[in-house]
Amino acid sequence: MWEFIKRLFRIGKAEANNAVDKLERPITMTKQGIRDLKKDMDDSLKSLAEVKATAIRSKREANNHRETAEDYKKKAKALLQMGADGRKDEAEANRLAMEAMSRREETLKLYQVARENQTKFEGLVSKMEGKIRTLKSQIAKWENELKTLIARDKVSKATGKLNKQLANIDSGGTLAMLEKMKEKVEEQEALSDAYGEMADESKTIDDEIDSALSEASYSGSSALDDLKREMGLVKEEKIEIKEEVEIEIDKTNDADSTDA
Repeated sequence: MWEFIKRLFRIGKAEANNAVDKLERPITMTKQGIRDLKKDMDDSLKSLAEVKATAIRSKREANNHRETAEDYKKKAKALLQMGADGRKDEAEANRLAMEAMSRREETLKLYQVARENQTKFEGLVSKMEGKIRTLKSQIAKWENELKTLIARDKVSKATGKLNKQLANIDSGGTLAMLEKMKEKVEEQEALSDAYGEMADESKTIDDEIDSALSEASYSGSSALDDLKREMGLVKEEKIEIKEEVEIEIDKTNDADSTDA
């Protein structure tokens, strides 16, 4: 039976060690995966900052080009007004106004390009922020999983250690020594009982008589005397003896008086 139990413990030990081996690799892989994700997130954050900066520059360029285009338009209007008022030669004013409007058209094209870049980069920023949020969520998920794996690893190691101890519980023959000690104690108890029985059988008739008298004497001198004292019989006997002595004394005194 004990061998069967030890075999079960050995099986449990092997399974526990196998479980620990299986846990070691996922823990290492999870740690590496978390490190990789954090590195990817750092790279993504750096790229996000660069793309955001580009989007901000594109927005500023678009605003600047729009303001410049509006300024060329105002200048063209002013030149046309000066030509109409005679403050400037009308032909020259028209030429300069045309140049201003031509520059305005070029600036509007630059504004359109900058605006498209702004829209594109802002879209990239939005997508990258979504990916970074996903990475953060994945990192948090893996970190929780890592904590669970580490806890399971500790439990598995503790279980494996316990199974090892249980499997080696009788490695020093402890159970066999206990069984031998139990048999030895039982033999000593049986031997003691045998000597007692032999001692009882070796008593003589005189020993039995003396033992009976001793018990009777004890009961008479102890239990019976206590009962007599409780009933007051001892005191009454003493009184009767005293009265008998006094009567004898009185009789003696009367006899002496008669002789005289």
